[in-house]
Order: sequence, then structure tokens, then C-alpha cells
Amino acid sequence: MPQSECPCLRPFLAAMRDERDPDFFILWDKVGLADKPLRVHAEEFLWLQQFDGSRTLRDVQADAMREAGGQLIPFDRFTSLVDKMEATFYLDGPLFRKKLEEPIRQPSCIGCYEGEPEALRKQLTKIFTAKGGPGLPTDKRPDGALQAALIPHIDYARGGKTFAWGFKEVVERTDASLFVIIGASHYSVQRFTLTRKDFLTPLGVAPTDQPYIDRLVKHYGNGLFDDEIAHLPEHSIELEVVFLQYLYENRRPIRIVPLVVGPFQDCVETGTEPSGRDDISRMIAALRQVEAETTEPICYIISGDLAHIGPKFDDPEPVDNPMLTHSRIKDEEILRAAEAVDPAAYFRVIAGEGDRRRICGLPPTFTFLEAMRPSSGKLLHYDQYVHPRGHESVSFASMAFYR
Repeated sequence: MPQSECPCLRPFLAAMRDERDPDFFILWDKVGLADKPLRVHAEEFLWLQQFDGSRTLRDVQADAMREAGGQLIPFDRFTSLVDKMEATFYLDGPLFRKKLEEPIRQPSCIGCYEGEPEALRKQLTKIFTAKGGPGLPTDKRPDGALQAALIPHIDYARGGKTFAWGFKEVVERTDASLFVIIGASHYSVQRFTLTRKDFLTPLGVAPTDQPYIDRLVKHYGNGLFDDEIAHLPEHSIELEVVFLQYLYENRRPIRIVPLVVGPFQDCVETGTEPSGRDDISRMIAALRQVEAETTEPICYIISGDLAHIGPKFDDPEPVDNPMLTHSRIKDEEILRAAEAVDPAAYFRVIAGEGDRRRICGLPPTFTFLEAMRPSSGKLLHYDQYVHPRGHESVSFASMAFYR
């Protein structure tokens, strides 16, 4: 490695002190690109914190020697550390970039769902047929009336029934083979992020529709791939893809478009309707234009949950019945506005409370409603998960939108 090179840690890394030996730290990769966790000495861990892309190894060595009271630290200790970090994909370098360019996104949510195909099919079947579920979809010919469905992205164990109510309507009411999945982004503050990667799950590979993506990029402009790595750990697309694969593997081939939407907090804080922001208005216009240019039916999957309340989300008090009742009432206001296909009213409810309940479905739902303006909406299922000791509550719903 050239001595003048400025090493840079890559994004989505985490670290903690080794419980067995406090003189060491354990590094790991939150998106699974690195082969395995990495163990480094505490002294090396301090050096790594200077790997920001602006400092040469000679700079880092000089600072480390000053901190050590002028003690000589051989330069090969720094080059060896960089070589180890590079080889294991912990540095933002050529090897990492090459790995990032692989065309297939690996699953990141196995554990939320079964990792073996037959076990996964049984798991999903049980979600549909369990008490409170909607039953399996029928094989009747879809009438094509469905334009979109709002679906949760909470884990299947807590929200499976609500997933099932939404996806049953999808199978029975859309004749689309192209699914544009607009999900909440949990790992990037970029407003909109696409990926061209196909999605691998235990049920196979769901291909992305490259011509649709080309058209969307053409009409939106640059920037949609600036933070593409955020798709790798993101669950808001993957959890919808698994259901789609399960439901359509014996019906027809499908393609997907994975689009995640970052926070609208700036709009909430100023009370400015999101469509007034340049980037949001461009995406709304781009989605409309691509819809007009696409000669086949499109079904939109809006991947978003509702309220996130309780100490887990930094609220001071445990969740109790009055808090849950209030949250349900506010959720009902939000859902009525969505059913009425009134994106301005939908946003006003959330902004009116300063998004205090952290509605992660705001960005993807508003974007879809404003872009496509369906004729009507219908609530299919609503639920609240409540932690037994009040540590958290998450609410979520499935809703259908018709042409």
C-alpha cells in the first residue's frame, strides 16, 4: 500500500469492547459485506478512528507516537492494519467497491423468517390461515382494480396477520407483474435511493426491472444511487419481496423496483407540505411520468408502519393503556386521511403532532398518494404490538388503494 494513501473506514460498521479481554475491540459489519467480525487491539482501535480519508498513514503514525510520548511505533504496524482491514472489506477501497458492485443483494432478514424454502413456505401459509388471518388468496382471475397496497414492514412474528390481509388483496385484485416497492428508509438520510440489484431470498431471485429504473432516473435526475449501500441492511423492501415470491411462484413471474424514501423531518419541522420540496416534487412528477410511459399494469407496494412509542424510542414513560388509546385515535385520523386519498390532510395530522409518534410510513405513503392519486382507499387491517413491560409499542396497518 502506498505510504501517501489515506485510508477510510467504510459505512455501516460497529464496534464494542471485547468482554473477554478489555484490551481488544470487536468490529463487525451491520450490512454483512465483511466476511466476519474483526478483533483489534485497543491501541489500533484508536488509530482506526483517524481513518477518515483525509489523513495519510504517516500522519496517523506521527499522532500515535506523540500520544505515546515520542515512543517509536514501527510503520509496518500501520500498513499491516490497513492490509488486514482492506482484505476483510472494512475499508472503503477497491476490494470493497468491487464487492459492492455485485449484482445480487443477499438477504439480511433471515431469522425474521425461515431460511429454508419449505420451512418458509409453511411459515407464510400459517400466517394466512392462523386465527385472525384472512385465509389463503383464491385463484380467481384478478379484476385489475387494485393500484397499490400499504403493507407493514414490522417483523412477521408481530405483524404477520396484517401483512397477510394486505397481500391477499394484492393477489386477488391486481393483474400486475411489475411491483414498485416504495419503502421507508432506515439507514440513509438521502431522500430517495434506488438499487439495480436483484433480491435473493430463500425462495429464489426477484429480478429488478431495469427499463423502469432507467425511465425513473431519466425523469428524476441524478442522485438516486448516491447511498445505494443503504439497501443492503434495509428490511422494508426485503420483507415485502419474500411475500411476493411466495404468492406468485406458482402464478406468474414478477419483477420489482426497490425505492426507499428517507425522512421528511424538515417538512414536519417547518409545517411545509412535502410536495413543496424540490426533490420530492421531482420524484412525484417522475413517478407519474413513468406510469404514463409504462405499457403494462403496475402495482405499488407501500412499505411503512405507523407509531413507534415507548422508552425504546426515547419516550420517558413506559407504554400504558391511555397512551395506547391516544395513539390509536391519532392512527385512525391518519388512516382516514389516507382512505380519503388526501395526502395534504394525511401530512397535516402527522405534522400537527410534530411526528412525536415517529410515523415511519409518512415518506413512502405521502409520495405514493401525491404521485398516483388513486380513486379510493380501504383499510383492511390494523394492529398494535405492545411489549409486555411497556418498553415499546409499534402500530401498523394494511390498506388497499384502487384505480
